Amino acid sequence: MMRIDILTLFPEMCSAVYSESITGRAISKGLIEIHSRNIRDFTKNKHGSVDDTPYGGGMGMIMQAQPIYDCYLSLCEELGAKPHLIYMSPQGKVLTQQRVKELAEIPNLALLCGHYEGVDQRVIDKIVDEEISIGDYVLTGGEIPALALTDAVARMIPGVLANDEAVQNESHYNGLLEYPQYTKPAVWESIAVPDVLLSGHHKNIDAWRKEQSLKRTKERRPDLLEEKNL
Repeated sequence: MMRIDILTLFPEMCSAVYSESITGRAISKGLIEIHSRNIRDFTKNKHGSVDDTPYGGGMGMIMQAQPIYDCYLSLCEELGAKPHLIYMSPQGKVLTQQRVKELAEIPNLALLCGHYEGVDQRVIDKIVDEEISIGDYVLTGGEIPALALTDAVARMIPGVLANDEAVQNESHYNGLLEYPQYTKPAVWESIAVPDVLLSGHHKNIDAWRKEQSLKRTKERRPDLLEEKNL
């Protein structure tokens, strides 16, 4: 069974999200374990602070190495092994569906959430295996990116979704955007569902969906077609 640990200053924020909906049901079924570890529990500062001013001057505060490192060591001791540790950082490689599929094959993932103006580089160099970003923008902390990665990876675990085959048709899974989807009624606001979807001819439906997928990708993300040499 796969396990994900989120190293954070806001464990309640994380657990409130992953304990709901699809990930919550997956946890209840024993398909995946997701835990939050409070970095602040490992500070040796009597005031409970986990940050300090940056050497060399500058604005903001930097998360200290010691609480993060001790939190990580505690996790390693609990697991009896070293997890694959990812630092959620705007300086990391942008997360892709391909990387999500690869991460879903790793039994123990740990996600480090930074805050303030960042994390002491020494602890990053010592324990982090890779840095991942969810986009070219900056958030106030790493919790939202960590939860996004957790959700994306959890969906790849067999049995988490009701229909595992449906995952293969979703946007980005095969490098293309998903085709348009429709449901009842067949006509809404004088707009009808494409006739081919009502035909019951599965070969024609599959061909239409592939065509629409390629068309949508060309219009919205032509860079994806270039990457696939299409």
